[in-house]
Amino acid sequence: MKKFRETLIRSRLIWRGRAVDFRVDSVRLPDGKPVSREYLDHWGAVAVVPFIQDDIILVRQYRYPVGKTTYELPAGKLDAGEKLLSCLRRELREETGCTAGRIRLLLRFWPTPAFSNELLHIYVADRLKPGRMHPDHDEFLAPVRIPFKKALRWVFAGKIRDSKTVIALLACSVLDVR
Repeated sequence: MKKFRETLIRSRLIWRGRAVDFRVDSVRLPDGKPVSREYLDHWGAVAVVPFIQDDIILVRQYRYPVGKTTYELPAGKLDAGEKLLSCLRRELREETGCTAGRIRLLLRFWPTPAFSNELLHIYVADRLKPGRMHPDHDEFLAPVRIPFKKALRWVFAGKIRDSKTVIALLACSVLDVR
């Protein structure tokens, strides 16, 4: 809808990081007024709901920004030019040791469109074959196999608060994906 569109005047890179960049853009609002938009620039990411019959595998890890250990889906950031399924297979193997015999797209969403352009691609995987984990040098995590219904209870009990995991588990439940 054109009447809501903002037009870029100038874009400035404020900080380039290993995983994300921060930008401040000058834009013109639909009424002609100039404003600044600060946002996190991100290549995008993938996550996977790995099913073993009626169980799933979550990853338990400490998340510094919230100061808590979380339960999350195996996931990771896309590298520049990396294909979605290549990233997904890599992250599943790194974080759980598993390889998937079948992978299906579940959904895509923007986790925080008010201040980031990250697009998250969520997949469902099954027919898993176990293997050895290969976490990144700065990842300390443990895969946890739990019944899918228990994971759903954890969402409503507040034990799972990670947005991608909450959204994916609820989507799997509504769509009866397995």
